[in-house]
Amino acid sequence: MKTRDELIDDLLTLAFAEDVGDGDHTTLSTIPADETGKQQLIVKEEGILAGVDIARKVFEKFDPSLKMTVYINDGAHVKPGDIAFIVEGTVRSLLQTERIMLNIMQRMSGIATTTARYQDRLKGLKTKVLDTRKTTPGMRMLEKEAVKIGGGSNHRIGLFDMILIKDNHVDFAGGIQEAVDAAKKYLNETGRNLKIEVEVRNTDEINQALKAGVDRIMLDNFTPERTREAVKLINGRTEVESSGGITFDTLRDYAECGVDFISVGALTHSVKGLDMSFKAC
Repeated sequence: MKTRDELIDDLLTLAFAEDVGDGDHTTLSTIPADETGKQQLIVKEEGILAGVDIARKVFEKFDPSLKMTVYINDGAHVKPGDIAFIVEGTVRSLLQTERIMLNIMQRMSGIATTTARYQDRLKGLKTKVLDTRKTTPGMRMLEKEAVKIGGGSNHRIGLFDMILIKDNHVDFAGGIQEAVDAAKKYLNETGRNLKIEVEVRNTDEINQALKAGVDRIMLDNFTPERTREAVKLINGRTEVESSGGITFDTLRDYAECGVDFISVGALTHSVKGLDMSFKAC
């Protein structure tokens, strides 16, 4: 299995392959090879900055001689006109790394900004906002990192780091008890130590999950009223997560029911990038 850093390196390799191809012929034809200069990242919209560390990886991978001076780090609140960093070196390298760096930073900063807004909505409550697997293919590590930078928490990274028994698993396995028993047997036989979460659709399934002995129960598409009843029934015997159809406007209603987590696909699947530009000094 590849590490986080290996996955990010693979992503950058693909990004350069699809963008630069056999050469940036505009830059190669108009800019002398020995021309040097500086460019600065200018923030154009208020939000949370994210992706500075990844930007450094972009520059280092393409041209290790590029020098990056950082003025604002990941997680900082930024406003229009702020200069996050300056990069100096060969102009050809600056121009060829510009778009890939901006694509990553704008998306990560948009996710961090959105996450901070959601988590701030829960101020004073114990509930944590979680991301989901509804991420851009290939960019999951970056997008989930952006969620953390914005103050949220990561759910499972992929299919490999948690047992999440959803409705289809339950139906195919023949029931919650059968699915959980099979999962525990598999973990024991393979020597893995993974948490088990079960998605439930009604009170009967909550009782089945509690009887089966799971680490977390996910309340799928419950109303706030049903959520409050479910939390009372579970009574602290396991962690509780709300999921499905929860919006920014209804987020606090669910949190006030006493759930531990609320998973929100909107943190990553349809977020707007934060506006910024990379301009010559």
